[in-house]
Amino acid sequence: MKHNHEKLYETFGELLYVVAMADGLIQEAELSALENVLATHPWAADIKWSFNYERKKERGVEEVYARVLDYCTNAGPSPEYQNMIEVMEAIAKASDGIDEDEKEVMDTFSKTLIQKFKNDIEGIK
Repeated sequence: MKHNHEKLYETFGELLYVVAMADGLIQEAELSALENVLATHPWAADIKWSFNYERKKERGVEEVYARVLDYCTNAGPSPEYQNMIEVMEAIAKASDGIDEDEKEVMDTFSKTLIQKFKNDIEGIK
């Protein structure tokens, strides 16, 4: 699947919402980190729009995370995933370091994508 960059970055905003909400509350330090880390990102407006949309709607973390994984696994590999992992880590660290729930979201995201892409490669061989 060819990447729709607008959708990809909106999905990243949803993923950042999931990480920020993993401990049950979005802290000011996390919002500040989001602003700082994305300050120079060319798609920052789309990412922040999506983050704020999910925040305003107060959707369940599990529902949003399932949508994120579905899109990313179907969209396929992207060099942007590494950048987003770094942004997730910065947001998670912003408020008293990375807690277990935030770590689980980040680890599961990475492991799920890697496994899916490996399986796809095996299916091509």
